[in-house]
Amino acid sequence: MIRYTLTCSKDHGFDSWFQSATAYDALSVAGQLACPVCGDGEITKALMAPSVRPARNAAAPPEFVPPNSTPPVTERSDLATPTTELEKAAAVLRRHIEETSDYVGVNFVAEARRMHLGDVPERSIYGEARPEEARKLLEDGIPVAPLPFLPARKTN
Repeated sequence: MIRYTLTCSKDHGFDSWFQSATAYDALSVAGQLACPVCGDGEITKALMAPSVRPARNAAAPPEFVPPNSTPPVTERSDLATPTTELEKAAAVLRRHIEETSDYVGVNFVAEARRMHLGDVPERSIYGEARPEEARKLLEDGIPVAPLPFLPARKTN
């Protein structure tokens, strides 16, 4: 497979995948290419730079550090640390739920039903349920809501 960046005569740019360079040429000659924006059939390949990944063991070239200077501090990306306001709010919500609720795991549906029927005392719980099971709980008048995070046991 090969990806080409293409443009139409009205200067709309778009990308498209082809089985090979020959396949692109055949479709172009047959007039079977069209701009997805305006439908124009006059399509040309745009100038592209190849995507080449570095070798796994290739080291990055060292950066020049002037003598007698402090090298710059490079920050590592920490995917576990929230960066946006939405991520921070979700982290606060998760912490609150984990501190104030019991995790019942895959027994969530059965436990929610037992509490609703009065078989066990009511308490805050969270766990796992398939969408159709959660829908059935809602239909039966049992309030549930999806959470914006995965349980800790399902994350790396």
